[in-house]
Amino acid sequence: MAAPDPSTARIPGDWTHLDVRANGIRMHVVEGHAPDQSGPALDRPLVLLLHGFGEFWWSWRHQLAPLAAAGFRPIAVDLRGYGDSDKPPRGYDGWTLANDINGLIRALGHDEAVIVGHADGGLGAWATATLHPTKVPRIAVLGSPHPAALRQSLLRNADQRKVFLGNFLGNQWPRLAERTLTTRDGAFAEKLLRSRGGKRWQTTDEFPEVVARYREAIQIPGVAYCTLEYRRWAFRSQFRPDGARFLGAMNKRLHIPVLALRGTEDSYMFAETVESSGHWVDAMTHRELPGAGHYVHEERPDAVTRMLIDFLQQ
Repeated sequence: MAAPDPSTARIPGDWTHLDVRANGIRMHVVEGHAPDQSGPALDRPLVLLLHGFGEFWWSWRHQLAPLAAAGFRPIAVDLRGYGDSDKPPRGYDGWTLANDINGLIRALGHDEAVIVGHADGGLGAWATATLHPTKVPRIAVLGSPHPAALRQSLLRNADQRKVFLGNFLGNQWPRLAERTLTTRDGAFAEKLLRSRGGKRWQTTDEFPEVVARYREAIQIPGVAYCTLEYRRWAFRSQFRPDGARFLGAMNKRLHIPVLALRGTEDSYMFAETVESSGHWVDAMTHRELPGAGHYVHEERPDAVTRMLIDFLQQ
């Protein structure tokens, strides 16, 4: 069976697909619309929505229209290497991720943006806010601790280290790891959803479609490699000067509001790991959502959307 075309990420709906040049690559992004809106809402505050590992922009489908209706310009992003964005062989490090997002803000015609990131997308939120502080007035992170907090937790908490490093170490093997992600029509994506998602979500009518979408997305040519390159950099940089420089640059206190959300059934990212991020933040609000696992914005979309709107309107 032929691999899916990147255009399969352009799922139709109450939104607009855009191609934007930023930091030297083409990025596929999706803009949500308010009911009375016609054309880009350049006069509204920009909110960038960054997905996590093995996902793509569609993970934010439930948030796009409500955020637009609340007066914002929500843009869900296919990060470098994902979905229908460009997939260059390099650039899957924390520095480039922050520069991609910074470039995207300017390319969309704005001076600043609130960044909302889930899991690996949360790294993009933390990194952009720290490395480009004038461009980010606040961030929200979902199941995504500050990178320095995560490193400390992995060193000190054996249980957190065990669950985090299990698949993470397996991702380091070239070609073999890519085959693991794509074999049997992307079955690894479903395994990930079932192992990290909450039990209630897995019984919903929506869940089979979620599984099908992510299994297809991981098989788009180049996606498995690019997805893993982010993780390979995160691991290997710990033993190289560039990793020390990145963590040194990130070891700064943020003087902006931060909202940290987590599902109470998230067995992948522990509550104390997320909460310890407060050491690098002046004002962090940590909220736990019952009945949700690691994909909290998809499992409890209405609750997460309300919390995001309340946070953005403060």
